[in-house]
This record gives sequence, C-alpha cells and structure tokens, in this order.
Amino acid sequence: MPLFLIPRDDIQVIDDSSSSDEPEIPTMEQQMNNLSVQDEPVASPVSEPRKQKKKKVLLMGKSGSGKSSMRSIIFSNYVAKDTRRLGATIDVDLSHVKFLGNLTLNLWDCGGQDAFMENYLSQQRQHVFSNVGVLIYVFDIESRDFDRDLLTYRSIITALSQFSPGASVYILIHKMDLVVPNQREDIYNDRVALIQSKSDSFNATPFATSIWDQSLYKAWAEIIHDLVPNLDQIEKDLGNLGKIIMAEEILLFERSSFLVVSSWASDIGKLNPTTDRFERLSNIIKNFKQTTSRYTGTPKSAEQFNLLELKLQTFSLFIQKFTTNTYLAVVLPPGETTFNCAQLNCALARSQFEDLDSPPKRSADRGATASGEASAV
Repeated sequence: MPLFLIPRDDIQVIDDSSSSDEPEIPTMEQQMNNLSVQDEPVASPVSEPRKQKKKKVLLMGKSGSGKSSMRSIIFSNYVAKDTRRLGATIDVDLSHVKFLGNLTLNLWDCGGQDAFMENYLSQQRQHVFSNVGVLIYVFDIESRDFDRDLLTYRSIITALSQFSPGASVYILIHKMDLVVPNQREDIYNDRVALIQSKSDSFNATPFATSIWDQSLYKAWAEIIHDLVPNLDQIEKDLGNLGKIIMAEEILLFERSSFLVVSSWASDIGKLNPTTDRFERLSNIIKNFKQTTSRYTGTPKSAEQFNLLELKLQTFSLFIQKFTTNTYLAVVLPPGETTFNCAQLNCALARSQFEDLDSPPKRSADRGATASGEASAV
C-alpha cells in the first residue's frame, strides 16, 4: 500500500515492499503533529475536561423585520422565496441549533409585536435577558417609524445591560435590497450612527443584510465565528494543513448551514480581489443542495454530496465531506498530481480535526466528569 507525501511535482511514493535500509519518511499525519503539537506542552485531558458549550442567542426586532426568514434560511435550509409562507412569530420560538459538535445555540426568536415586547421588558424581563451570550437585533430599513424602533431598541439594551452586561450585540439593517443602490451606503451609515448612539456601553457590530444575496451569510458567519469553541486550534491546524498540501486557500464550512467556520489563505490566495467570495460560496452551495434535494427527493437537511470537484486551467477546487460536522473546500494551483495528493492528505488529516469539533467523550483517559458537563442556559 503506497503512502503519498507532501504534494510536489516530483512526489515520492514509498512501497511497503521496498528495502528496509531506506530512511523512513514521515507521513502527513506525523508532519501535522510536528507542526502543531510537538513544540508546545500538552495539557492533561484529566485536568482540563472538554465541555459542551451552550450559548443563549436572542434574535429580536419589530414584527415583520425578517427575523424568522433569516433564521429559516441559515439554519433550516430554506431558500429566499420559500420564506414568504412563514407566519408571524408568536411569543418566543425556542430552538436548539447544534453548530459543530460541542456548540449548541439556544436560539430565542422573539415575536416583535408590541404586546410581546412589553411583556419581555416587564413580566419576563429576567427570564428573557439573563445569561444571554449574543443579542442579534434586526431593523427593517423600510420601517415607517424608525424613532419608535430606536426607543424599543434602547429599552432592550437597558434590560440586557442589567442582566447580561457581558453579552455581544449585533445589529442587522435588513431588507437592504429594497433601497435604491446609489442611496444604500448613506442611508445605512445614518441608521448605524443613530443605533450605536443608543447602544450604551455595548460595542454593537452592524451589518447590512438581505435574504436575496450573500450578505446574510456574511453577517451570520461573523456572528457564529466568535462562538466556536477550539477556534484558535482549528485555525492553527487549518493553516498547517494548507501549507502541507500547498493550497492557495482553504475554507472550513459547518455541515448543515454551510457558514464558514474558519479559513486560511497563502500569499497567492490573499491577492484574490473578490472580498465576499466566502459568503458567495456559502450561498451557491446552499442553492446547490436545494436543487439536489428537489431532484433526488431527499430531505433538505440531509447530506446531499460527499465530494464536488472543479478543474480549470487556472486553478482547481474540491469540496469534500471532512469531519462529522464540517465540509472542507480547497483551492489549488492546476495539476492532477497536486490535486490527488491534496485530497489524500486531507483524508489523513481528518481524524485530527474530528476531535476538535466533537463533543466530549466519556472515557477514563478523557477525564469527563459530572462537573465537566455544561449546565443549561
């Protein structure tokens, strides 16, 4: 059984039947360990048990602002036109979204009718605003009473500062596709300035979004990016893998939502002028999955493909099922040898990444205890 090494034009192949006098050349997995682990002290798994992370996410905004539509597109594999049949959210629609193996988002989609908002701020104030990790507040760019929307937002911020002062705040200026293109930037900047003036001590991060383009994926990918456990190690290992397979760019996608979890680019990849290419690819793949589901009769949430390959004169690309919870997209220079070796080396690296996005395992060597389990938010 031959072992493939780092992809090069003069790639070497070692056959098991070769002479034992030849020097042993390390496999790709050994090289990964040398790059990412060997020079650093390894913490004892017994002393630091892996915890399953839970984050409470509040999705709020006035009724009709588009909260449920964006949630359905990102997490329920809807396409934009299908959201027209969604009704108004009644009170709180609570869902548990599993994002990667050991991160669960407790997503509270809060109805935006005035009666519900008043109830959140009075009778349910502590229940709603306690232990919040992230507040995502959606503003409708076409709102006819923006001043009143600001007052409601200020009340929400006041309640959040009382019960969850450490929460992160994101504001989405939604339905930007309805604004005349040459006026979008000015209107967006004006709204953001007013909203941030009402955000008190919170450093609210703004996004311009629409369900009809890739802007929605950009916003949610950046929001989720800050919540992913083990992100530092994932990014480090992803960079090591990219260098080993001599890739121009690597993207790690979450399996169901196809949001970009992490990315790495070589010096050549960083020269790519298309700054929104990540969210464009997320949008394209989600639509591809929709089409595949329609013609195969499989559920939208099912895994529609294991491998997608694209080979052109200027570059090659493959997107493959990577770990239990992720897909990997790799951009490479043209060349069949480089392409095939990159696929094989990514397969060899799979086990190392599998452990990073998996929930804690109950075994003696992992040191999982009752105290190591996450409590409910």
